[in-house]
Amino acid sequence: MGWTNELLEVYEKVSDPNRMRAAGEPVMLPVSHSTANAQIELTVDENGNFKDAYAVSKENSVTVIPVTEDSGARSSGITPMPFADKLVYIAGDYGKFAEGKRADNSEYFSAYMEQLRNWCESDYSCPEVCAVYKYLEKGELMNDLVNKGVLEVGAETGRLTDKKINGIAGQDAFVRFKVSGANGVCETWKSKAIQDSFIKFNSRVMGGTGLCYATGEESALTYKHPSKIRNSGDKAKLISSNDENGYTYRGRFSNKEEAFAVSYDYSQKVHNALKWLVENERVTKTDEKGKTVTYNPLSFDSLTLVVWNSALGFVPSITESAGDMFGDNWDIFGNEEEGYSAKKAFAELLHKKLMGGKVEFDDESKVMIMGLDAATTGRLSIAVYTELAESQFAEALEKWHNETLWLRFDGKLKKSLYNSCSLPQIANCLYGTEQSGRLECDKKVLKDTILRLLPCVTEKRPLPRDIVRILYNRASSPQSFEKDYVHRIILENACALIRKAQLDSGNTHYYKGEINMAYDPNCNDRSYLFGCLLAIADKAESDTYDESEKRVTNARRLWSAFAARPCQTWKIIEERLEPYLEKDQRKMTRYTKAINDIMGRMSPEEFSDNSKLSPMYLIGFHHYNALLWGAKAENKEEE
Repeated sequence: MGWTNELLEVYEKVSDPNRMRAAGEPVMLPVSHSTANAQIELTVDENGNFKDAYAVSKENSVTVIPVTEDSGARSSGITPMPFADKLVYIAGDYGKFAEGKRADNSEYFSAYMEQLRNWCESDYSCPEVCAVYKYLEKGELMNDLVNKGVLEVGAETGRLTDKKINGIAGQDAFVRFKVSGANGVCETWKSKAIQDSFIKFNSRVMGGTGLCYATGEESALTYKHPSKIRNSGDKAKLISSNDENGYTYRGRFSNKEEAFAVSYDYSQKVHNALKWLVENERVTKTDEKGKTVTYNPLSFDSLTLVVWNSALGFVPSITESAGDMFGDNWDIFGNEEEGYSAKKAFAELLHKKLMGGKVEFDDESKVMIMGLDAATTGRLSIAVYTELAESQFAEALEKWHNETLWLRFDGKLKKSLYNSCSLPQIANCLYGTEQSGRLECDKKVLKDTILRLLPCVTEKRPLPRDIVRILYNRASSPQSFEKDYVHRIILENACALIRKAQLDSGNTHYYKGEINMAYDPNCNDRSYLFGCLLAIADKAESDTYDESEKRVTNARRLWSAFAARPCQTWKIIEERLEPYLEKDQRKMTRYTKAINDIMGRMSPEEFSDNSKLSPMYLIGFHHYNALLWGAKAENKEEE
């Protein structure tokens, strides 16, 4: 089934009056409705008399509004909304207070009032709409807002000042209405009665009918499709055919009607379902400064990923690491011997997490993955669309997280834990630069990288070959980074993806055998053993420093050269290491033994081979480094 039909199913299921809504779930927009950010809330009584007005907080500004076919797609010209709208449309005294090209708003106001009057005089009218019409007919809106202090005017000019409401100029403010009556106060943007009233009215005034290519039925067609898909300020449209002079359909069809025709009702339901899915992905959390923020974790620059289950059930994140998904349960995966106990516990908990509380998957249930990207401010494209059986989707995610699992140091918890790779972190490790102690890459690069890696997560595709190569080069240049922990993050992700690439190749790419999670005394790969030597030299020298000493070891200083010419560079590192070890006979004995043990596993021919090391040397470095630091912790406990 295509994406439009899947979205139509979402609309029908969510709109079912018998369905129980989850806590915090957004409202599905009805047909002929959209959203706007209101800056002003105005209250009138049932007789059309002004009662109150105040500025709307930014957090509470999103407002459900009725839209016509034209106003729902408006970008310029005079196209009034049916009810809630900007001051230039609804204020009869706008010209007395506003300045600029639209100070004379008589055409805007007339068009708005004519449309609202037609609704009031129709068989589908309702009291609240008529009350607002009676009030606006008086032409005193701007004056009332100034008197209430919502809008500010200059003492000398009597014109609006530059004072803004939630970042919007006063003369451009959007207004929503409340109506007070005998039955209490009606928040019109939440009233189902008003929504139903407008849907019936709007269906009566729609244009001629035609064949809908999506449903195969005769119904009212539209070529003006909704925007505001990703957020209430989004102008990009997914379906558009207004480029009659370009190459939208020229050469294949003589007119847009031959290219496609979609009914207004079908378009509204599909777009509103997509808006609902995007809104449903938003999460609210408290940031480091204690401020509550709402954001979409699947939004990256102009790209918004939309993931949903056909049964509207639980769907795990496709870009986060397992640690992000586990939350507070993540710290159970500590650095245990060989990592096998943690690896098993990780796999078991991951499986339960991906099952979402189910015992088994529904054979009929599917997971849809859609990527919406805006090439321009006015056009939205589908960068990716995939349908997977729920079991296939979970299996692919489970494979990704298990195969990118690696030991990582957590700075907040001050200990090493097993975790998988998140896509944003991979992108930042590949292309990011240090900014305020963090790795961050260009937003467009981040978006493009996530799109490249997504099939590896959701469809079990192998890693692109250049990914490991770039990480290898960056991890081999620790001197390029100001902070040691930034290089450590790159190294950890490089090791995780080297292991992943090895598994993708059937454990034959870098050497014959599976890459273990911890130090492998049976791995005699030349690059792996050289990596172990580098780790020993680095740790041995740093152990001789005072606690307050912040110096770069010779091993790190010569790291890049070591990766390119290991035998030649190792002789230099070893020579420079001797004076440090001579300071402490105990350390000298310990580290000399470790070096001899590693070198004893290489043949003279392998050691004297001065060719470039494979990515396995990074695995060897990280494995032996973790082993040495673990031994140091044990020694401290014994002391």
